[in-house]
Amino acid sequence: MMKITIIAVGKLKEKFLKDGCTEYIKRISPYARVNIVEIPEERCPDNPTSGEIAKVIEKEGQRIADKIPKSSAVFALCIEGTQLSSEDFAQKIQSTVNAGVSEITFVIGGSFGLSPQIKNISNFKLSFGKMTLPHQLMRLVLTEQVYRAFSILNNSKYHK
Repeated sequence: MMKITIIAVGKLKEKFLKDGCTEYIKRISPYARVNIVEIPEERCPDNPTSGEIAKVIEKEGQRIADKIPKSSAVFALCIEGTQLSSEDFAQKIQSTVNAGVSEITFVIGGSFGLSPQIKNISNFKLSFGKMTLPHQLMRLVLTEQVYRAFSILNNSKYHK
């Protein structure tokens, strides 16, 4: 069975986000095992300098890198990544599996984004659009789209 790991900076704080993610992970379970790895957010002053922001991104990036499974394909979520339709996203997952990879790790950075280190080691940079979304909401959007991708690949009624 395929394995999906989602590495995300920060904990989900809102009940509706937790409930939504739990629901989609349950729906994904016939197709893949899902593992959520939460990385602590690095503390930062209220009005950080660009240097302080860079240090936060670097420290979070090191924590993320330590948690990426060795044999996994890494999909970094970043605004400069490739935008895909739901069908194309499903095909990207399928082509990764067809290439002999049984685990995909999705990485969601913190409020300041992902470190260049993580972007550089990723196999694919994925964007959900040019709009900025809170990183906690992004986890819900990602779990829904992963479920939708498996629904497409398995000809389920969920995807219309």
